[in-house]
Amino acid sequence: MNYNQHGRDWVASAVGIIEADYQRSADTHLILLNLPSFPDIDFYFKDESTHPSGSLKHRLARSLFLYALCNGWIAENTPIIEASSGSTAVSEAYFAQLLGLPFIAVMPRSTSTDKVQAIEFYGGSCHFVDHPSEVYSVSRRIADEQQGHFMDQFTFAERATDWRGNNNIAESIFRQMERERYPIPSWIVVGAGTGGTSATIGRFVRYERYDCQLCVVDPENSVFYPYWKSGDDQVTSERGSRVEGIGRPRVEPSFIPSIVDHMLCIPDCAGFAAMRVLSKLLNRRVGGSTGTNFCGVMALAQQMKTEGKKGSIVSLICDSGERYLNTYFDDTWLSEHGLLDRVQKEISLLESKLKD
Repeated sequence: MNYNQHGRDWVASAVGIIEADYQRSADTHLILLNLPSFPDIDFYFKDESTHPSGSLKHRLARSLFLYALCNGWIAENTPIIEASSGSTAVSEAYFAQLLGLPFIAVMPRSTSTDKVQAIEFYGGSCHFVDHPSEVYSVSRRIADEQQGHFMDQFTFAERATDWRGNNNIAESIFRQMERERYPIPSWIVVGAGTGGTSATIGRFVRYERYDCQLCVVDPENSVFYPYWKSGDDQVTSERGSRVEGIGRPRVEPSFIPSIVDHMLCIPDCAGFAAMRVLSKLLNRRVGGSTGTNFCGVMALAQQMKTEGKKGSIVSLICDSGERYLNTYFDDTWLSEHGLLDRVQKEISLLESKLKD
């Protein structure tokens, strides 16, 4: 697209608005969690729920908008369309509203009502599909029909973020860890939705030559774990992930398996149980993706303890559990999905491990 001066001026103004928003936002807190049953291991959770739009995806949305603006893909009044199960759409709706742009989120019909309401709060609208795999084609169709821009987080997440630094999440973690007992984490544990966060952290660790390993946790019905094990990038899943924000029914371009040191497949019932246990430990509600992270953290901590190793483990609070009061925190919802008994058993098992 060849911009006239008015178009260039609008893009310059839009970039300035996003940068001003960044200057108004402090970095997110790194919370220390002491677990007496693991005296030689320190646990940290970076609380991404405190971003203005409420989740880890705030960083991604900011990067995606800047990337699209500077590539000339977004002009004044361009409709923004995104395929998202919730948190990315909320964050993109936030930035679209800042720039005065229409926003449409294409998402599975099962997306939590709290996230739908958050998107609408920021002036966005939602287009629902029956199967998670439909979000891509429907997003492209709507973008074509409205002469809009399909943001396509699943393709551009890993390339839109400056992984060498510029206050990305990896740089922030290591800066905040500098004065801790074990400043270089033995492990950083994250989930994968687009794969952008794991790509950023994995690349940054290698770039800075840190002796730190990256573990990616994957929920049921997601293809990232089998792809990482087999190398088959054509693997698909007929069912979508129950855990909003992580897990995909197909391999996404932004997921880079070669920079992942270890992966764990976490049953949904274990992730939802860990979500509830961690919420009590931190005295704040966390979501299902954070619970899945905590399962990975505990598995690695147990392995370190068995091997007599000392160190630290860092993970993320991806978003607030307040968004899931009608789903993961609701016993009726769990019962309707055949998960309640298993979640309760997993809670008992995890709590007993924490007392050992």
